[in-house]
Amino acid sequence: MKMKLMYTYLNSDLMIIEKELEETINAESHLLRQASLHLLKAGGKRIRPVFVLLGGKFGNYDIDVIKNVAVSLELIHMASLVHDDVIDDAELRRGQPTIKAKWDNRIAMYTGDYIFARALELMTKIQNPLAHKILSDTIVELSVGEIEQIKDKYNFDQNLRRYLLRIKRKTALLIAASCQLGAVVSGVPEEDHRKLYRFGYYVGMSFQITDDILDFTGTEKELGKPAGGDLLQGNVTLPVLYAMEDEKVRNKIKTVHEGMGREELDGILALIRESGAIERSIALSDRYLDKALAILEELPANKAKKSLKDIAKFIGKRKY
Repeated sequence: MKMKLMYTYLNSDLMIIEKELEETINAESHLLRQASLHLLKAGGKRIRPVFVLLGGKFGNYDIDVIKNVAVSLELIHMASLVHDDVIDDAELRRGQPTIKAKWDNRIAMYTGDYIFARALELMTKIQNPLAHKILSDTIVELSVGEIEQIKDKYNFDQNLRRYLLRIKRKTALLIAASCQLGAVVSGVPEEDHRKLYRFGYYVGMSFQITDDILDFTGTEKELGKPAGGDLLQGNVTLPVLYAMEDEKVRNKIKTVHEGMGREELDGILALIRESGAIERSIALSDRYLDKALAILEELPANKAKKSLKDIAKFIGKRKY
């Protein structure tokens, strides 16, 4: 079952958001417009806008208000991807050339900055101080997470706690904020919008761990980039941390460097797959997913609640 079938009743509102996304990044500069639209047209799951809309369904849902939050959150996510691709020297994103590959690093960085600025500009339409506090706190943590990821490249001596903190900042908090902000601007009571935040946090942790697993188990067609790309770029993820508990595997992993040949890297990927690290990573992802589903049970029953449950299960059970 495709994820989009879990919230078909949101289709007309998601079409509005897609149109707003295109209009918002339609810069006067031809080059900036080309680069921004290049990323937008590459597609994406639009998970964050979906969570914003579903969070809003627990309150006084108004698409004319909530669309500003949904578009803003997606633009912040897009801007972070553009910057990530520069940092990682990535050539492909969603199977398409990255902005830095199609143009250059400078164009990519300014495009990311522009998209980010447009997101903040859009949020000025929201007259709610709490919404702005939640978003600003999230952006601060997201920025710290990106810096920590740069610092930890090829750091094979980091521990599990450091990894979990990094993916919390890098991924989970933006998803948590998406769930909460949709609820906040729709007047959902504090007790419930805090629960939606916690739901989003746990789903976000499961989502990122699953992404990290797929980097070792997915095909190039499924990933839109070669398998093992994260490790080759020096990103130490959960399967790597678990696999390194075996000293022989650890010694092999520690030889990974940016210019490593494909054959040698494939041998190391095979060792990681054979170590039991994938299964252990799936187990931890499932634990976060179970926590998300447990919190969801405490929320009022409605159509959005069922959609959140279905999406959470889908995210946690993507093809390994």
